[in-house]
Amino acid sequence: MEFRYTRNGLGAFEGAFQRLLEMIPGLLSWGTLLGLVVLSAVAPSVAAVIMISFFYYWFVRLMYNAVFILIAFLRLWVETGTDWIARIEDLYREPAAGRRRGGRLRERISVALHERVKRAVGEGEIEFPPYESLLHLVIIPIYKESREVFEPGIRGLTENTFPSRRMILILALEERAPDEVKEQVRAVQAEYRNRFRDLFVTVHPKNIPGEAAVKGANSTYAARFAAEYFERQGIAFEDVIVSCFDADTVPGPEYFACLTYAFITCPARNRASFQPVPLYDNNIWRVPFYARTLEMGATVIQLAESTNHDLLVSFSSHSLSFRALVDVGYWSVELIPDDSAIYWKSLILFDGDFRVVPMPATLSMDASEAPTFFKTFVNAYRQKLRWAWGVENVPIAARGLLGNVQISLLDKLRYIFKLFDTYFIWATWPFLLTIFGVLPRIFGRLFNLDAIAIFNLGRITGLIFQLASINLVLMIVVTALFVFRGNRSIPLWRKLLYPFEWLLLPVITLFLSGLPALHAQTRLLLGKPLEFWAAEKVRNEGEPSG
Repeated sequence: MEFRYTRNGLGAFEGAFQRLLEMIPGLLSWGTLLGLVVLSAVAPSVAAVIMISFFYYWFVRLMYNAVFILIAFLRLWVETGTDWIARIEDLYREPAAGRRRGGRLRERISVALHERVKRAVGEGEIEFPPYESLLHLVIIPIYKESREVFEPGIRGLTENTFPSRRMILILALEERAPDEVKEQVRAVQAEYRNRFRDLFVTVHPKNIPGEAAVKGANSTYAARFAAEYFERQGIAFEDVIVSCFDADTVPGPEYFACLTYAFITCPARNRASFQPVPLYDNNIWRVPFYARTLEMGATVIQLAESTNHDLLVSFSSHSLSFRALVDVGYWSVELIPDDSAIYWKSLILFDGDFRVVPMPATLSMDASEAPTFFKTFVNAYRQKLRWAWGVENVPIAARGLLGNVQISLLDKLRYIFKLFDTYFIWATWPFLLTIFGVLPRIFGRLFNLDAIAIFNLGRITGLIFQLASINLVLMIVVTALFVFRGNRSIPLWRKLLYPFEWLLLPVITLFLSGLPALHAQTRLLLGKPLEFWAAEKVRNEGEPSG
């Protein structure tokens, strides 16, 4: 299908349709919130019935997601300690009769999952590529981040069980980066060059016509450089797995072996993206409590989505076949949310033949941080606003889906609902659950109404929130297992205080999730694009790193 994944340079009709679609998310969110205010004042009984129905729906959906959180966490738990290189080597062996399974429960489950994959091979469902020919390309875009920020991730690459000599690393510098950062990148290149198959530094020129000052433009520039390199070296694009990492991303020692296993065992590997679970735990104990709760909440959301394919979209640091990246025309050079844009762009251009494969692996990243309590709050808000600007994908993707005759009507409707539903929930539910949900009771008392719905709203809301605390406990336990793992230096008082930090989750979510989402949709509604902002990173004594 011929479709340009952009909002610029469109014809008159297509541009008008694009603008209409841009207005819909904001109109839906503001219409819901303001409509509830008006309805609460005019007909509080009707508003109370609507809110009771909403709270029931919210609770059911919460419990539904809790199941996926548990499944995803158990999947990670099962694969803890898995020797992925040994698993890869076993894929290429003939099946052995009477193979002994691990002694512990999780080892037995892990082996059973692996043997199911091997049975699929025997039945001809999966054809493996030659393992020895597979290479990893890692692109790390760098703008203002200092060496203290990006070097731990590079060191993590060299400490992986997958040999770094089969990795090509590109440090993708912006031309507008500070001179100090450029010097540090060159120093790292000289120090680590011999540990990889190749290590390049690309410098993305500023003010290229048709490009915006976004990370995707830098990543694409580096990927095009890599394509020329592979062609000169005679390396097939199908044999390269490309990962685009944020500068603060730190992979664990088994990460690339796990990614390789996921790639090999995916039947449609050249039409798939591979998504780990992001953990914002690099600096989790340095940030204020609200930032810690916010980022751990984001991890829980990614956990839930990782086992629910109806919701899973590529996010943050992700990987895909270099063949797929080239075929789809690389990352967007105009949009801020390049990670989710590559999913929707691929889905449209590959006529619906594209999916995200969840990996039983995590990546460590930074939580929003700044030298002061207040500035950290501002940074966290700006980061979530940038994430919420992913709503920019909604009108472009919806327009592309509607115009693609190869995708069935049912799939189109399902994908479009997925688009709008995600951002509608993001912008409205925090307000409905904290502020707007009590409006029918307030207006009912003002008008001395004793309607049953108004009377029961408070009782039903209280009961549902009590039952919903089950999900809150689950989130606390799961995230605690992440943030406390392998860290014996955390004092006991912090461990005891950690669950109580979550009691402010509704307020934190309102100001650092719902409000940025509504802000982003309002800007899109008014036709005021968001400018890219590189999150400030902090290291060591709390000084900004860039």
